[in-house]
Amino acid sequence: MTLRNTTVSYGTLAKFLHWAVASLFLAAYCAVYYRHWFTAPCPRSMELSDCAPESFITLNLHKSFGLTIAVFVVLRIIWRLLNPVPKPEPGSRLEHLGAKLGHGALYFFMIAMPITGYVSNGGGANFFWLIKIPAFWTTGLYDLLVTRGMGVEFETFSAALEYFHHTSGAWLVWVLIVIHVAAALYHHYWKKDQTLVRILPERLAKRFSRRGPDY
Repeated sequence: MTLRNTTVSYGTLAKFLHWAVASLFLAAYCAVYYRHWFTAPCPRSMELSDCAPESFITLNLHKSFGLTIAVFVVLRIIWRLLNPVPKPEPGSRLEHLGAKLGHGALYFFMIAMPITGYVSNGGGANFFWLIKIPAFWTTGLYDLLVTRGMGVEFETFSAALEYFHHTSGAWLVWVLIVIHVAAALYHHYWKKDQTLVRILPERLAKRFSRRGPDY
């Protein structure tokens, strides 16, 4: 297995970034759902003294995972631009168009969810308790883009972004993930091609390859 992509499979780095982002998305959702379902919510101020400890911990984990996703997605986009992606498996023009649209939508949400989560958040984050990241509204960039650029208050500005991040965007991400997984299984079990195999870690790729263990 090589670091770079080939015409038939993704390289080691592309596979790592793919599964890392997928795992981080799952971890971020688990953290925030645990907080919503099993803990008392923190106030908007995000002051530790005003939060139940478990609520503060899970919310900060959610933010830390989200910020890590943002970093990995940037790396993933850069690496994708530097490497040709494997050639698509044989299929109809409609299938190829659907795959492009689906991947484009996933990339949009991989970028939009971390950004809207950070920008709409009033309390900043303590990145895995290592680095304190200030709230967006306290930065000079907010003053430049929103206060002076748009002339609106933080509450007004953040309302639409909060709705997207917490409600519409959150559900659309799950819909896209289900479609993405279903499409991968469709290719593997119905079309019996290499679409799923070429993104799997090397050991699993050899085990499930339709072209034998030497793939």
